[in-house]
Parts: sequence; structure tokens; C-alpha cells
Amino acid sequence: MSDHDYDLIIIGSGPSGRAAAIQAGKLKRRVLVIDRKDRLGGVSVHTGTIPSKTLRETVLNLSGWRERSFYGRSYRVKDQIRAEDLKARLHMTLDHEVDVLEHQFNRNHVETLNGLAKFIGPHEVEVATDAGETTRVTAAKFIIATGTKTYRPDYVPFNGKTIVDGDDFLEMAEIPRSLCVIGAGVIGVEYATMFSALDVRVTLIEPRETFLDFIDSRLIHEFTHQIRENGVDLRLGSTVEKIEDAGNHVEITMENGRHVRAEMLLFAAGRMGATSALNLDAVGLETDHRNRIEVDRKSYQTSVPHIYATGDVIGHPSLASTSLQQGRVAACHALETPTLPESPWYPYGIYSVPEISTCGMSEEELQERGIPYEVGVARFRETSRGHIMGLEHGMLKMLFSLKTRRVLGVQIVGEGATELIHIAQAVLNLKGTVDYFVQNTFNYPTLAEAYKIAGLDAFNRMPIPDEFKVRKKPAETPKKEAKKA
Repeated sequence: MSDHDYDLIIIGSGPSGRAAAIQAGKLKRRVLVIDRKDRLGGVSVHTGTIPSKTLRETVLNLSGWRERSFYGRSYRVKDQIRAEDLKARLHMTLDHEVDVLEHQFNRNHVETLNGLAKFIGPHEVEVATDAGETTRVTAAKFIIATGTKTYRPDYVPFNGKTIVDGDDFLEMAEIPRSLCVIGAGVIGVEYATMFSALDVRVTLIEPRETFLDFIDSRLIHEFTHQIRENGVDLRLGSTVEKIEDAGNHVEITMENGRHVRAEMLLFAAGRMGATSALNLDAVGLETDHRNRIEVDRKSYQTSVPHIYATGDVIGHPSLASTSLQQGRVAACHALETPTLPESPWYPYGIYSVPEISTCGMSEEELQERGIPYEVGVARFRETSRGHIMGLEHGMLKMLFSLKTRRVLGVQIVGEGATELIHIAQAVLNLKGTVDYFVQNTFNYPTLAEAYKIAGLDAFNRMPIPDEFKVRKKPAETPKKEAKKA
């Protein structure tokens, strides 16, 4: 027992803060979670991961999107879809998430405190509540898990109604007939494609010539074709010059002279680390140009040994899934408890329409490293399950080493991609080879059968292992006829 109020104080209750708190609670340590909101869960639960994915599922269900290949593009489950229809399911899901989180904290004896925290000393923070009261608490160790906030540049005249950021977007009063999204990052792509599924006219603007550059280029090519076919007007290499609030619509002028008019503008070009209120100078911590904190990527320890940072506040990969792992690892290291390290390969999921998910290396990475490889491809329309579901698109691509035959990377675009990727993740982390997909039987009919198809596609082009080569028997030498006497 230390002389401090707590063994560990965690600032923020998002995925990494949540995982760290529960881990510390299971180790029977005195732990406190401080969150500026009166409801736990952080950005992930209230404005980020859970809301956007819930919204996507609601859109696909109410619009009848998954059934249109059978019943036609005019098919709808609900003829008039309103903003209230989208929000109803959203609020129910969020309530369930908060309820589960509060129960987990209570079960593991995790204390909570609502308010805005700032450091006033190496081991002390001051917490200011909305009521104007302040509380000071001390701890032996700290974990900063404050996440990120939306980037709001001065040239964008945000008004919370027709010109919004990712947080305001969820509070829309009605579904716009036209939507302009600036920023073709993960958030921008997700919202642009899901609203296109609602038959909203969507323009997606990205100043760079490419987008989602960390994804395999062949997958992006396939994805780009699909979203354009679905009605998204994708404008790459288009820098915004001026944004004008015209009352009931928005006027966007670009440097190339092109013009966009829409009922609503969603600005989704980046996020900033939520660290400005923490008074990090008091503990000697610095941040980068996006207010993010640098850490040791194995322990998540900052340059100040007793302070750790996890989740989106440390930058890439900025995923809820990886944040959960980071919180657990950081809590164990901070509380001097040995634990299993993180696996080297983790899946990346983009919940767009269609979904994208990858694990391992891309084809471009293999080429840069000079690794000889073979490619196996399967299309969902080639599978019986794809026929049953009416899938016209969707692709699974696998990369294998020609030297070791090991799986090096898997990329999937299409229905269920974020679920299917976990098969690839397991094989990658267990150092499996192409032979696994050839030898093993997959349930039939399933989309997972695409692994078998892609595996055989690569297997049939790869060099045959020596043990499987068919060796011809040497031809017998014909006997010479006996010479006639």
C-alpha cells in the first residue's frame, strides 16, 4: 500500500481506460477512473465507434440494402426513413453499452469521478466538476486515456446544423437530401458510404490524389469502383478553397474551380489528441503537432516513468480494438504484473458500405521489402453463400511467401469483411502456410469458403513442394533381340 490515495488513476473511460481499469480491479488494486462526461464510455461509446457502427446497421436494415440484388434498387423495408428512426436504435444501444460498463466497474470495485482532470504535480491531479467544485487526488501511477477530439479549422464555419463535425453529425434533425463530406479518411468514408445507401446524394472530397493509403491498392481499386457504382461522387485531388453557409444549404468552392452545393456538410478531416486541458507541463510531458503523446510501444510508458498513455491519444492505429489491448498491457506494466504481450498482427476494420478489413502486409509492402510472393483471390459471387445472399461484389485476397509458403497478408472488401478477417489473423499469428487453407474444410455454404478458393488459387501457381512432386519411374532399357545363329 502506497502513501497515495490510489495505486492507479486513469483519465478517460474509453476502450483503453476501461480495459486498464478492469485489469487493475482484478489485480485488487485501488483504482480511480476520471471522466469529464457524466456517462462513462468516452468518445468510442457516445460519438465514435459504437454510434457509427450502430447507425450503419440501422441504415442497412431499414433501407433493405442487402436485399436489393433480389428485389431491385427500389426495394425498401421502410419507405420513409427519418432521423428519428436512426436515433432510436442508436440511443438504445448506447444505454446498453453504458449499463454494461457501469456493471463491470462495480463488479471489479473500480471507483469513478466525473469532472475535468489536470495535473498539478507529479503524482496529483485536480478534478473540476460541472458544478464548479474541485477535488484533488493522488496516485502512484497514471494512465492517460483521453482519446481525441474533432479537428475544427478556422476556415470552416461550423454551425451545428448544416455544417458539422463528426460529433455534431449524430444529432442531425433530419436526413439531408444531399451531403458533402470533406476528408476521405476512415470516418469520412464510413459516413459517406452509409448515407449513399440511404439514397442520399453524396459528394466525398479529398485534397490528396489517393485515400486510405495504408490499405492494399488493389482493394482500394475494388472499393472505389463499388462506391462510385453505389452513387458516391468521389473527388480526389480537390482542395477546398471556400465554404459558405447559405442558410438552408452549403456552398463549397474548390481550388480547381469546381463547385459543390449540398444541404449538409460533414467535415471529417482529422482529429486531435484531447490533451490541452491536462496541464502536461506540470509533469514534464510534451505532445506532437496533433497534441498526441509519444510512448514506448511495448509498455505504453511515457518519458515520465510513472505515467502511461494508451488509445487514440498516442496516435496510430487509433482503433477501439487495439486500445482495449493497450489498456490491459499498460495497467499490468504499471502495476508490475507480468502479462502476455500483444500479438504482432492485428486486424484493421473499416465499417463502410462495403466493409474493408485487412491483416498483415499489403502487396505494396512486400514489393518494397523485396519479398517474393504469390497472390490468391476469391470473389464472393463465386461462393454458394454469396449466391444465397445475393452478393454481386466482394473480394478476398491473400498473399503468401514463395520461400516459406507462409501467409503474409489478407485483405477483404465486401459483406462481413470485419468478421471474416479473424481467420486470417489466427493463421498469421500462428505462422500458418497456404497449405492450411488447402488441407482444411470450411463450412459449406459460407463466405469463409472464400479462404479455400483463394488458397487453392495461390497453391496452384506456387512451386510444388518436393514431397508432392510426382516422380516418373526410369524407363526400362529394351532387351536386344538375340542374334540369329
